[in-house]
Amino acid sequence: MRENRKNDEKRKIKFTGNYTKHAMGSVLAEFGDTKVIVTASVENGKPKWMDKDDERGWITAEYSLLPSATNTRCQRERTKISGRTQEIQRLIGRSLRACVDLTKMPDITITIDADVIQADGGTRTASICGGFAALSDAVEKLIANGTLKENPIIEPVGAISAGIINGEVRLDLDYEEDSHAQVDSNVVLTKSGKIVEFQTTAEGNPYDYEQMLEIFKIAKKGIDEIIAMY
Repeated sequence: MRENRKNDEKRKIKFTGNYTKHAMGSVLAEFGDTKVIVTASVENGKPKWMDKDDERGWITAEYSLLPSATNTRCQRERTKISGRTQEIQRLIGRSLRACVDLTKMPDITITIDADVIQADGGTRTASICGGFAALSDAVEKLIANGTLKENPIIEPVGAISAGIINGEVRLDLDYEEDSHAQVDSNVVLTKSGKIVEFQTTAEGNPYDYEQMLEIFKIAKKGIDEIIAMY
């Protein structure tokens, strides 16, 4: 639970780059006790479903929880992934594609793998932030080795959770806070403040317009601070 942390104060956040040896980009993203290893792998070509005349490249994402990442062991999703996992993977992919000009990376597919090794709330937002950091690392290397002629990243993107607990809007919820939240929110914004995702759900009583604005304001403050860390 939140200790010595103001309502608009995020948890301690840290990004450790070049975390694995083989991936083009790799980052350990730490949001408090939530820890996610995020890698960016690069392949020549584009997905089979894309038209052969389509000049875009593609960015996609996969997400998984290690069995021991939570306080009770979760099963590995070997043959069929859950609806929750599908939703998170799509969110990560959408968020990263939103800040990239895909026409500047033709015939290249970058896969972002987010593997949660320890979960304490905010795994999807930590995955997005770590994903952007890993993507940036990969893009720099692709430019350096001549694979890319120019940087396809339009602007940075960041994400953070927020919620309403006992009538108070709080930033960057840990698991215990999230499990007690009356309103739960995940926000994804670009550096310029454009909205990529604003998922806000009332778990109990509905929230009002002023509270929605307060959630957005507190989330933007946190995301601005995160983007400054990249």
